[in-house]
Amino acid sequence: MLKFEAIHLQSTSPFPTSALVFIIRDNNYKTQVSKSRNQIRISSSSLIITSSYPNKDIWRKSDNNNNEKTKHSSSSPVLHKKSDNQHQNHHHHRQVYLDHSVDMDELISSIKKTSTPQELFALMSIYKGRQLSLRFMVSLLSRESDWQRTLALFDWMIEEAMYKPSVFAYNVVIRNVLRAKQWELAPGLVDEMRQRAISPDKFTYSTLITHFGKEGDFDSALSWLQQMEQDRVTGDLVLYSNLIELSRKLGDYSKAISLFSRLKRAGITPDLVAYNSMINVFGKAKLFREARQLFHEMRSFGVAPDTVSYSTLLSKFVEDKRFVEALSIFSEMKEVKCPLDLTTCNVMIDVYGQLDMAKEADRLFWSMRKMAIEPSVVSYNTILRVYGEAELFGEAIHLFRLMQSKDIEQNVVTYNTMIKIYGKSLEHEKATNLVQEMQKRGIEPNAVTYSTIISIWGKAGKLDRAATLFQKLRNSGVEIDQVLYQTMIVAYEKAGLVAHAKRLLHELKRPDNIPRETAISILVGAGRTEEAMWVFRQAFDAGEVKDISVFGGLIDLLSRNKKQTNVIEVFEKMRGAGYFPNSNVIALVLNAYGKLREFEKAEAMYKEMQDEGCVFPDEVHFQMLSLYGWAGDFTAVESLFERLDSDPNIDKKELHLVTASVYERGNRLDDASQIISQINKRGISNTLPSS
Repeated sequence: MLKFEAIHLQSTSPFPTSALVFIIRDNNYKTQVSKSRNQIRISSSSLIITSSYPNKDIWRKSDNNNNEKTKHSSSSPVLHKKSDNQHQNHHHHRQVYLDHSVDMDELISSIKKTSTPQELFALMSIYKGRQLSLRFMVSLLSRESDWQRTLALFDWMIEEAMYKPSVFAYNVVIRNVLRAKQWELAPGLVDEMRQRAISPDKFTYSTLITHFGKEGDFDSALSWLQQMEQDRVTGDLVLYSNLIELSRKLGDYSKAISLFSRLKRAGITPDLVAYNSMINVFGKAKLFREARQLFHEMRSFGVAPDTVSYSTLLSKFVEDKRFVEALSIFSEMKEVKCPLDLTTCNVMIDVYGQLDMAKEADRLFWSMRKMAIEPSVVSYNTILRVYGEAELFGEAIHLFRLMQSKDIEQNVVTYNTMIKIYGKSLEHEKATNLVQEMQKRGIEPNAVTYSTIISIWGKAGKLDRAATLFQKLRNSGVEIDQVLYQTMIVAYEKAGLVAHAKRLLHELKRPDNIPRETAISILVGAGRTEEAMWVFRQAFDAGEVKDISVFGGLIDLLSRNKKQTNVIEVFEKMRGAGYFPNSNVIALVLNAYGKLREFEKAEAMYKEMQDEGCVFPDEVHFQMLSLYGWAGDFTAVESLFERLDSDPNIDKKELHLVTASVYERGNRLDDASQIISQINKRGISNTLPSS
């Protein structure tokens, strides 16, 4: 339905703010995409009716090309005068362009002075016979920054000057409207291109995908990518890499893996940056075998893993507390003589500390300068923590004071580490004094500082001081994070004050001083399923659940407490919000479907995630095998077994053992025996490629 609406244009518009204008708006824009761009185009030009608009002074260059300018009210601002003889020498059958006779800068300046489409049309009227080439006009469009003038100029080209529409011109217009965040115009412009038999090209889609992606509208970005692939337009490495990096930043690792698969299917060879990004993604998704295999794939394509490749994988192993494997990667890194960097050293100091190898950590820290690597505050903080955990309190205190005597940067983490060390050595007052010292030095305590002090006081039996500090913090407006809340809850429970702990947990159902996402995480950490689900539903309905880890953490808690229906509820909300589950969540959801005997839904999810390009750990595949067995679908068991048996990345011995177990449970003992016999006949052990 069309309606006329009288409005005053905002001051940012190129059209006069004082003029009362009437704009036709289509309330059904979203459902009438095919009409949308035409209506938008009209509203930016001929149907904008102003009560009046000022006549503009139009300037043109003088004949002798000097800086003097002559006022003119209706003709071109920028034409150099040409002699009659010059015009007569042109061939009649060729279009003669005036590109080199027109000062583009001056023409752009004149266009910027126009306030309405009518003024712009009048200004450009002298070129109505297409005296300017399409290349010139596209350049003109690209240099116009205002999206409304861009549309008006484009409309003049097509409707008045009758230029043939081109993909180049459309790409510029689409870029300009997206830069101005006029998101609703893009689909209409693309639809108009198609109506005019112009196919969007790589640059069209790249512009759409990049701008929607940067805006955080990932669903729209992926929708345009899907459209690009349907149109058989090949993207490039930069486009896919940007989307992969965006997925990674959003914590949507399955989607990143899917995009990486699509990149390779498109025949694009990843570069070092893309591979390093995917090592990060596979590590974050806890697909460590796949991350290791990327090193082999890189080398097969002639891409040598670098320091970033190794340090990224090292960091992911450490995040997952796989310290022995991290040590193995570090050894390999040294074997291939890959140079160490600051990140590698910092990670390995931590790894040595976690493996109770304090001497090795100490040796690496003090050898950094010999390798021309200047230790950072992170290096100092890490070795301080290693000293503390090894109960080398004297070394820790000496290094802490050495940093101060040599003016080496100290931060809140440095002080938090030392406070914890003093607490561990039962020097509670020194720990408290450090809080005052850091404040005097202008280093503000954070939630970790306070939670550490509260924990120290709780262990020292000074619960009244801990509770008083906690209450002061809540009243002061300091951000109360989940660590601080849980520390206080644990302190109350250890002191036997269960009612106080329950009161804090109950308050989280209606949090007024922390985000509801944080409240959910606290309740999950405390193992409170009912309260966590209650807050989750409220927060989700209000659109406040943005962190993918909140979904994963809640699903993990619900699964551990056998709340299978709730697992499915959270998972469906997660998918509805556009998030991809990681492999751990997929395994838990498959388990929930199995417990609820909803085998068809389990199979549908398994296949959907595979179609999306998700890479599963072996356990997920084996779980699906078991579910087929529970459902009595042994045809599906046999089919999946054969597919997995031909996959070089699957642990063959484990596959045969799991499949035999499935047949045994189904009382198909002959099939089970046949599967087991294959292990010996084929000499199956672990047929994975060595890393």
